[in-house]
Amino acid sequence: MTITLRRKLVGAAVAVATIGSLAACSSSGTDNASASGSPSASAAAVKTVRLGFFPNLTHAPALIGMQEGYFKDALKPLGVSVTPTAFNAGPDAVTALFANQLDISYIGPNPTISAYTQSNGEAIKVISGAASGGAALVVAKDINSAADLKGKTLATPQLGNTQDVALRYWLKEQGLSATTEGGGDVSIKPQSNADGLTAFSTGQIQGAWVPEPWVSEYVAKGAKVLVDEKTLWPDGKFVTTNIVVRTEFLNEHPDIVEAVLGGHVQALQEIKDDPKDAKADVQASLQSLTGSTLDPQIIDSAWKQVEFTADPLPSTLVTSAQHAVDVGLLDQGEIDAAGGLPGALYDLGPINKALAAAGEPEVKQ
Repeated sequence: MTITLRRKLVGAAVAVATIGSLAACSSSGTDNASASGSPSASAAAVKTVRLGFFPNLTHAPALIGMQEGYFKDALKPLGVSVTPTAFNAGPDAVTALFANQLDISYIGPNPTISAYTQSNGEAIKVISGAASGGAALVVAKDINSAADLKGKTLATPQLGNTQDVALRYWLKEQGLSATTEGGGDVSIKPQSNADGLTAFSTGQIQGAWVPEPWVSEYVAKGAKVLVDEKTLWPDGKFVTTNIVVRTEFLNEHPDIVEAVLGGHVQALQEIKDDPKDAKADVQASLQSLTGSTLDPQIIDSAWKQVEFTADPLPSTLVTSAQHAVDVGLLDQGEIDAAGGLPGALYDLGPINKALAAAGEPEVKQ
């Protein structure tokens, strides 16, 4: 995909997010339908569920669920529609959740932890996993080791997002200091993935820690993988994307949450049973949302690096939280004040109901 098309993708994502914000004004209302053959009492107060996601391959279940109408069909018996809301990275989605402009979102582990701690453990719950793996440090071809990164500039999707924490922690483990203001061994410049790819192509940065399909996009532009994040985790598994819900929304509308997760399970099943159609759905969804698609070679390369799963891999989120503490982006006292991790962060009851209905094994906290 050309750089111009990638810019269009991010621009369209912002437009979708704006639509989602406007939808917040009409997401609730009064429905006097009778109990017989009507939406449940829980659903009656909601006309649309605002669902967040990123235009990344690691959010493929969301893209597939929208393209195939899995969310729409699951919510239809409740008389509820779905409003998709796209973001570039997790911190923006957290802001929307806190502002009551978003109900449920696909999101990375570190923004999840941030939302949990900032709200003293009250604002959100993790209700499912979505993806494991699919992130890496990509660098210019003349960089062969951590030592070669001294004096270089690297990008991440956003300050405090999952890949930003991963990069800062890895650099610290290599004995390198990192700063966004200059003066350290390595300069980190958080920016949108599309802008980072442009900056790499023009020599303004020398690499980035990014999720797929951006890893494959960078490689296509002449970068190489210096660190595949899978190699840093036991069994190569680590949570890249999970699903969170506003606690209030879960408490008030559990049937809607279960319906959304039913659509999520359908998308995961398609990925498992028919990856060719699943990739086609991702492409079609991106085309519908942004007017552009991924190069077929890019999506094929990226697809191999991601495992799509309903398992939120809680232990890896706990480790990610400790990494954020170690690099100064999270305070241990905030974690303790929120009730610790995993604490009350997870509610896997709804996803296990959806899995059981599909004949799939449950996931464990």
